[in-house]
Amino acid sequence: MPTESRAVDIVLLGVTGFTGGLIADYLAAHAPASLTVALAGRDPARLDDVVTRTNGRFEAVTVDATDPVGLRDLTARSRVLITTVGPYLLHGDPVVAACADTGTDYLDLTGESEFADLTYLKHHRRALSTGARLIHACGFDSVPHDLGAQFTVEQLPEGVPLEVRGYVTMRGTFSGGTAASALEIMSRRGQGRTTQSIRRQIEPEPEGRTVTVATGRIGRHPSTGSWVVPAPTIDPLIVAESARQLERYGPDFTYSHFIATGGPLATAASLGGVGALFVAAQIPPARRTLGRLRPPGSGPTPEQRAQAWFNVRFTGEGGGRTVTTEVAGGDPGYTETSKMISEAALSLAVDDLPPTAGQVTTASALGPALRTRLQSAGITFTVLD
Repeated sequence: MPTESRAVDIVLLGVTGFTGGLIADYLAAHAPASLTVALAGRDPARLDDVVTRTNGRFEAVTVDATDPVGLRDLTARSRVLITTVGPYLLHGDPVVAACADTGTDYLDLTGESEFADLTYLKHHRRALSTGARLIHACGFDSVPHDLGAQFTVEQLPEGVPLEVRGYVTMRGTFSGGTAASALEIMSRRGQGRTTQSIRRQIEPEPEGRTVTVATGRIGRHPSTGSWVVPAPTIDPLIVAESARQLERYGPDFTYSHFIATGGPLATAASLGGVGALFVAAQIPPARRTLGRLRPPGSGPTPEQRAQAWFNVRFTGEGGGRTVTTEVAGGDPGYTETSKMISEAALSLAVDDLPPTAGQVTTASALGPALRTRLQSAGITFTVLD
């Protein structure tokens, strides 16, 4: 990691968006006074509004996420960068490139697995040489699942094959930015599979160990009675990447990821809705119409967020032991997501962390340090039995 001092400890890019504004509010309330924080975006007037709302504590920096020169100037004087400018497949690469080139730690909220794979292919090697830590999916995608799986592994014996299954239950709504990213992912499913295949051919497997993502089956959860559906999200891929990077996951690690629903009818309705949305995402006019229903920059009200919650329950098995753990919190998409990525940035800026570089994960780069921060901030990690 770079040893020279830099003028800015944390810079937040995309602060004028819905989620970016929530992150700015969180940092204003929780960042130590000793840290220098900058708010970056392309619209000076809207930036000034956020600076005013946060009591003028942060400086404003005008920069366009598509301007490689401006981004490089910004990252060269910053230690940690948070970006909420998505969809990341469309807008994210210049930001990652600038961080990798200047040795600046990078955090985003992407749920786009293709973008994470492209980052590895294009920028991992450069980040290794500069010391930059490139960390994707630092919100509800995929912090509870990544750190929750790691927490579960820590309760199991070392040096033996392990299997962990995660079951997600949640209530919440979504912002315009999330909708735009979801539609982009669905419209590029074929390209995403191709990119993932290329990465798997290039990325070395951990020596002497195997890591598997198991799809799982639709059915009833044996202990809760809920119906569960395999979740084709970025989360199991992030958990698997952590397992590749950390020997503690054992010589043979398997992970499965599910969404828990109320029953067979709710399961059928959910699958039907996702299928219809996937079909619509393949048709440009339909995709544009769906995007207008929740335009970027919009999001749930404070009252809606107050009623939202999440729960991720894990079952881990290995070495003759079975353990059940749980990660739980409030509004997953926005209140808790802004908390998660903010605390990840603060951890990178302040905490004594293991030496890592290149494309890493919240578990491999931050691990227990971030978990401790999130527990202090109200997100629970519990061993149930």
